[in-house]
Amino acid sequence: MSDSFSDREKGFEAKFQLDAQLAFKAEARRNRLLGEWLADNFGLTGEDKAAYAKEVVAADLDEPGIEDVMRKVMADIADKGVAIAENEVRAKIEELNAVAAIQIREENT
Repeated sequence: MSDSFSDREKGFEAKFQLDAQLAFKAEARRNRLLGEWLADNFGLTGEDKAAYAKEVVAADLDEPGIEDVMRKVMADIADKGVAIAENEVRAKIEELNAVAAIQIREENT
């Protein structure tokens, strides 16, 4: 009987770990997509676009949540003089959350 509880516990732990990995991948994907969207708005292409997207992904490693990314991208928007409001960025993040989750789920099935 204790073996079945142990097996069940291990199963839950494995699922929790997998869910956490998928959530991390989805957040990173969302941030990359956000960086690419902003790069398009900044007129960046090719390697510059890819490099900027990586910067946005890296910005999310500073603290939990999205606020570290928001600070970075809003500063970049101001520096570039592009007319994108904070509420537009937040709406885009919500949109990209769903897109990234679908992409990650499709890659892992």
